[in-house]
Amino acid sequence: MLKAKVLHELRNSSDYVSGQWLCHRFNVSRTAIWKCINQLKEDGYAIEAVNNKGYRITAYPDVITESEIESLLIDRRGIVSKLVYFEETDSTNNEAKKHAETGVKNAPDGTLFITECQTGGRGRRGRGWESPAGSGIWMSLLLRPSINPNNASMLTLVTALAVARTVFLVTGSRGCKIKWPNDIVLNKKKICGILTEMSAETDFIHYVVIGIGINVNTAEFDDDIKDKASSLYMETKVHVKRSEIVAVFSSEFKKYYEIFLETKDMSGLIDDYNSMLINAGREVSIISADEEYTGTASGINQKGELLVTRDDGSRVEICAGEVSVRGLYGYV
Repeated sequence: MLKAKVLHELRNSSDYVSGQWLCHRFNVSRTAIWKCINQLKEDGYAIEAVNNKGYRITAYPDVITESEIESLLIDRRGIVSKLVYFEETDSTNNEAKKHAETGVKNAPDGTLFITECQTGGRGRRGRGWESPAGSGIWMSLLLRPSINPNNASMLTLVTALAVARTVFLVTGSRGCKIKWPNDIVLNKKKICGILTEMSAETDFIHYVVIGIGINVNTAEFDDDIKDKASSLYMETKVHVKRSEIVAVFSSEFKKYYEIFLETKDMSGLIDDYNSMLINAGREVSIISADEEYTGTASGINQKGELLVTRDDGSRVEICAGEVSVRGLYGYV
């Protein structure tokens, strides 16, 4: 798309970019370039135009648009093979599943569905997820991995690892950790939720959809969740460009995903995951349908299960989805 290509050239130049050069670069008319520049201005980009010099961007808006994200992915495509953008939708997971059912050609492995606003975002166990415009990243990644369906749940851990690493790279904050299996916490408060859904047969995966919601520039939360929920802005006091997070995540996820596909388990990622695991070495409370007990978490195994030594000395391996894990004195 021309608009994204023009934006890419402007953002990657330290000087003015000639309109005539852009015409030759993309084999289009001056009118087409002029329209792109005006569209970018309408999107919030501050663009300076000087006769005989060209165009230069002087300020960038914090927007989630197709052209903004595509302009960043040109140089670092990462996992994203195709981008599907919605200004507003009920749920990016729902959109991803609908597209996935239409076939591989229309929705290939690595298709990213992203929106500025969700009206029906969902978390685990059917809980709602607030997804207002301008405050966060609401996206779903469609994968078609050639792995056993029994191993697909580990993709949630792979995603958590990629998100946590992305937050560190973008913000520099070493306080970003993973609460097993897939909550991303910053300074012990949740900033990201991940919801994985799958369509599969006994031995074949049709597709996996990984929904990711990141609270980026949210400034406040309702009283019933503000003790455990937060945002990148609230924890770092820095406004982060959301599109930059999307681009970095695409690169980081691809790196971890390729390692996972080689081993088809977490064996190649255990050390990286455990280094970010906030539960490691901590006393935790394990709550299942049948019992509740306490113990000390030590990390994950190659299946992604949480290893816990109970107070009586016995060791258990906990599968994600079967139980809730809490800190003894709070959320973590």
